[in-house]
Amino acid sequence: MHPTKPNGKQYHIACKKGDLAEYLLVPGDPDRVPKIVKFWDSSKEISCHREFRSATGKYKGVPISALSSGIGPACMAIAVNEASAIGVHTFIRVGSTGAIQKNIKCGDLVISSAAVRLDGTSNCYIMPEYPAVANHEVLLALIEAAETLGISNYHFGVTATTSDFYAGQNRPSKTQTNNVLPVLQKAGVLNFEMETATLYTLASLYKLRAGAICAVYANRCTNEFQPGKGEENAIKIANETVKILHEWDEKKKTKDKKWLYPSLITE
Repeated sequence: MHPTKPNGKQYHIACKKGDLAEYLLVPGDPDRVPKIVKFWDSSKEISCHREFRSATGKYKGVPISALSSGIGPACMAIAVNEASAIGVHTFIRVGSTGAIQKNIKCGDLVISSAAVRLDGTSNCYIMPEYPAVANHEVLLALIEAAETLGISNYHFGVTATTSDFYAGQNRPSKTQTNNVLPVLQKAGVLNFEMETATLYTLASLYKLRAGAICAVYANRCTNEFQPGKGEENAIKIANETVKILHEWDEKKKTKDKKWLYPSLITE
């Protein structure tokens, strides 16, 4: 049984059908929602329940919504399950992250092509060998948006999603079960965060689209920590990505195509 309230609203996010647009930006922090909507043509707050704060409106004429997921993979799973149940088909995480490669600076951005599933939550849905990968259309749109806006300090590659901010990311703690950080660094993984693998896994299983862009607040190699740096650029790119995806989706409809491919955009 999928839990809903008597008024038809989803149990946790407190939204019903029609409250959210098909394109949804998903920050972790509820306070990031008003920062996102300030770039929209119009907006209205839908709900604010627990960690789930939502708003809907239009960006450059395109219907768009934002819903905070709170911290961690279990909360992201709730957001995906409940938002998709009321019509959302495209999810874009707009988050913060810690870099684990020395060349990535605070204020840079990471666009995640895939994620290492250290989140635990996604294992409730499918075996750990199942990959957590982004939708190719969302990835292309994120890169297109960054380039269109002239924001060049982004990195593209694999992210590691963990279920814990401290021991799970090899920060000092009284006990620790593994030392995964050097392994991931050697493998070329770019960053640690706590939601993307869950989002990508569920989106793939549910036949939805998902992508993620995160602002780098910290670098574990240089021990730098600058919270908030790069956040506005991540938000600008995410908003513009929705506009681009909407344009591409309309082109697919016009050409009666299911998948986006390069020549479809340019013809």
